[in-house]
Amino acid sequence: VQLVESGGGLVQPGGSLRLSCEASGTIYNISEMGWYRQAPGNQRELVARITSSGLSTYTDSVKGRFTISWDNAYNAVYLQSNSPKPGDTAVYYCNAVLKRIWYDSEHDYWGQGTQVTVSS
Repeated sequence: VQLVESGGGLVQPGGSLRLSCEASGTIYNISEMGWYRQAPGNQRELVARITSSGLSTYTDSVKGRFTISWDNAYNAVYLQSNSPKPGDTAVYYCNAVLKRIWYDSEHDYWGQGTQVTVSS
């Protein structure tokens, strides 16, 4: 299973940010997908998660500014913001909780990370 992120880079404060992550490989079922981030000197933290039923959760610092969405047809998850701030600067990682085979237990899979820098 591979998770490939795209869409990072330099973003202006108040500009538009959109991250994409697509899971590929042998996948039976994905129960949750999400985005985490890690800034220099900090621990990796949850940004937002979404379940297969569409229930989403956000960390307090991004509520009202970030939106997570999931395209079941492509096993893809997206993170969008129209009001990023310099404090959102970090490496963003995609995560998926999934089964590769129907009788398997669920496992966590991670993308390689994409750098997001919010600066003017």
